Amino acid sequence: MTTSQNVPELIAAAQAKAKLFEQRIAEFGAQGQEQDMAASGADDLNAAQVGLEAATVDLFTLFEARMQHHFRRGPFSRKLKAALVEAGQGDLAERIHAYYLAVNVLKHGAGASYRELLDMQVALFPVHRVAAEPVDSVDSVGAEPAQNTPSRRIDVSVPGFFDGLATTLLEAQGFLESR
Repeated sequence: MTTSQNVPELIAAAQAKAKLFEQRIAEFGAQGQEQDMAASGADDLNAAQVGLEAATVDLFTLFEARMQHHFRRGPFSRKLKAALVEAGQGDLAERIHAYYLAVNVLKHGAGASYRELLDMQVALFPVHRVAAEPVDSVDSVGAEPAQNTPSRRIDVSVPGFFDGLATTLLEAQGFLESR
């Protein structure tokens, strides 16, 4: 039987996994500048972007699950943000909230979180205005992004996105554990 990893170990493991996706995306970026990518190259790039998005959602979800015990029932991220603001940690509160919204957009597509991110004008990562998703990139209901198509709203492939998420979660974990 193996021992359960603590939050910093889980974040480090997720960062290592994300680095592989980031390296692959960077390789495709260099190739794309030199020549047009073949269809298989575009598929590989999409796979790397989707993998990085999934790693982002998984890490934030895991963090919430592991840290939920610090609050009674209810929306973890809202309670964490309020606790941080109350403790004078406004910058960390805003970063946590921005990443929370980004994860919601990655999971659910357009909606309240997306509109809030657009209104916030987040400096941590690019948020793109998208008029409408192409028909083949949404499910039959038309609300949620397809699992094999990268988000056009949040660009997790920009340098520093995942490391910024990891750092923010580690700071929030430290805050919660010290309370």
